[in-house]
Amino acid sequence: MAAKDDPIIIKKYANRRLYNTGTSTYVTLEDLAEMVKKGEEFTVQDAKTGDDITHPVLTQIIFELENKDGQNMLPIPFLRQLIAFYGDQMQMIVPSFLEQSMIAFSKEQERFREQMKGAIGKSPLDVMKMATPIKALEEQTRRNMEMFQNAMRLFTPFPPAGSAPAAAPAEPARKDAPPEKSDDLQQLKDQIAAMQRKLDTMS
Repeated sequence: MAAKDDPIIIKKYANRRLYNTGTSTYVTLEDLAEMVKKGEEFTVQDAKTGDDITHPVLTQIIFELENKDGQNMLPIPFLRQLIAFYGDQMQMIVPSFLEQSMIAFSKEQERFREQMKGAIGKSPLDVMKMATPIKALEEQTRRNMEMFQNAMRLFTPFPPAGSAPAAAPAEPARKDAPPEKSDDLQQLKDQIAAMQRKLDTMS
């Protein structure tokens, strides 16, 4: 008998039926999707060979969900970029990059949901507070991109033959140059205005 903290074993039979050994019942892909949402760990095994087929089954769940109206989460440009990485030398980096990005998003999602609920019907000042988790996500995404680019340089440390030499370093900024914070402030104002419009339509 499996230990309490061990993943639940789901057996898949030749007739495509899925059997939950934890509850001794047959389940569907929809049931497995609900288990994922609840944080229940499970492993899918081929009932005949015992091979671990969790990855293709989870992929099938995503395929089923993406084909339901109104549930598309994977934009076409992302899918094209993802397909382009298959067989590329960067393929080994992509899974880690996507995993870390999703972990960062998951850590912020609950706080963002609570602020979204509390901001409905509130004043613009309260809406401004919602920009904090958004900025945090943007910052984490920027850091992930930097990590991804640094990893790419490890695989391409030298410029291709015949390429142009590196540009000369930029001159230091003048003391009288306008601060960059004004641009960040304007972007924040634009985001807040866009959020307020969405909240107005919701209310």
